[in-house]
Amino acid sequence: MGSHTVSTTVERRALAVVLVVLVAGLVFFTIRFAGRMPEAISPIGQEIDSLFRFLLTVTGVIVIAAHLYLAAVLWRFGDERAQAPIVRRQWPWVLVPIGLLFLADITFDHKSNKIWGKVFGTPPADAFTVEVTGEQFAWAIRYPGKDGKFGKTDLRNITDDNPLGLDRNDPAGKDDIFFPAGQGELHIPVNRPVLFLIKSKDVLHSFCIPWVRLKMDAVPGMTTKLWFTPSKEGQYEFTCAELCGLGHYKMRGILIVESSDKLEEWLSQQPTAADLIP
Repeated sequence: MGSHTVSTTVERRALAVVLVVLVAGLVFFTIRFAGRMPEAISPIGQEIDSLFRFLLTVTGVIVIAAHLYLAAVLWRFGDERAQAPIVRRQWPWVLVPIGLLFLADITFDHKSNKIWGKVFGTPPADAFTVEVTGEQFAWAIRYPGKDGKFGKTDLRNITDDNPLGLDRNDPAGKDDIFFPAGQGELHIPVNRPVLFLIKSKDVLHSFCIPWVRLKMDAVPGMTTKLWFTPSKEGQYEFTCAELCGLGHYKMRGILIVESSDKLEEWLSQQPTAADLIP
């Protein structure tokens, strides 16, 4: 074996060792640090997390196996006499990942369709309903009041003291409880379905609660919907997940998940539209 061949073999094997070290580092980093998202505070969020873990596991196994195989090839083969065995051994490493990805895709589609069917399906009849309206660069919040009905709104009615454009002549809106953009907290009950009616006054926004793993576009001229059941009390952040202008970074607020009794007590202490709008 000539000195050039020895040198090439050493270089290949050194590269194989580096590749194995990198793969080991990737595995350690993934186990130690990756996937540390905020705690999911709803069953649907936990199911979405399971999708993330499934994808990470399948793709991770394939990527690691492929790179370890590459390291083995670099370690064992290099001269022309070894090319034929390599070619013969490549086919399983092509077909097996394809087969695994095909099966993973079928499984993922089944799981994801089931989850998104819940998210975009009809919410329960007893869902607590709250309306959020995006505008540059904050969220306005409205509750339906004791009658459980929202009053009518119209953009043409918007004034400084009527920021949502409530119809003053609609009796259903007299007991509505609303907070102008950026001036109120978002309170919802724990262990009860919550339906969000999502609107926009100006440009495209996206109502996002990272702790639930869900978001929904707020589209001008439309009312989009999103619902889930929070399962843990506490204070969390909701935000805008759509770049909506220079002040996009400010468009966030506090979500408070609490017992139904505390929520009702808090709502009873808030002024209604009849008190705020002349």
